[in-house]
Amino acid sequence: MGAMTEESERAAVVRDAAPGEDRITLHASDDAEQQAMARALSSPLRLRVLRLCAFEARTNKELAGLLRVNPGTMLHHVRTLVQTGFLAAEPERAGAGGAREVPYRATGLSWRTSIPGGSPVLVETFLQQIDGLAPDELDVSWMGLKVNAEHREELQQRLYELMNEFKERGPDPDGETLGLFTALYADDNPPARPA
Repeated sequence: MGAMTEESERAAVVRDAAPGEDRITLHASDDAEQQAMARALSSPLRLRVLRLCAFEARTNKELAGLLRVNPGTMLHHVRTLVQTGFLAAEPERAGAGGAREVPYRATGLSWRTSIPGGSPVLVETFLQQIDGLAPDELDVSWMGLKVNAEHREELQQRLYELMNEFKERGPDPDGETLGLFTALYADDNPPARPA
């Protein structure tokens, strides 16, 4: 049997990836790199940083201001994301008064990384993102379905493919930034008792 590559050591399960991009599923393990990646994605604040750096490079100071946190606290979160490969530093630039600034941009790795049991963090991040929005600023749909395992898998795959298609197109130069949150869950809706 061949030696494991760095990617195969990091990725316990690979599934549903776009051509050339493996999905990485992190599992509870003794692997320090996987543990660091899982910790990095376990914070709603860090997930919001990744969202803010998805289309524009932003400095620590800019991120701290946008998310209303202390710059020292933000630096800790930015460093965590850089060390785990979720953010990358861009070339330094001169800021106000000639101060040295380092802008950061999201690498896209978080889109390909799945953490089993990470749903509560994503829900909390979503709630923080929409906090303060007016009702007409949200386009919400909600429905119940009754599908078998095969159709559930089909639905999940098609939703992933649609989202990935739009992600792969890249940002529209004249576009507005939007967030999209989906949740598929077992509905507490037992069958009615026969009359």
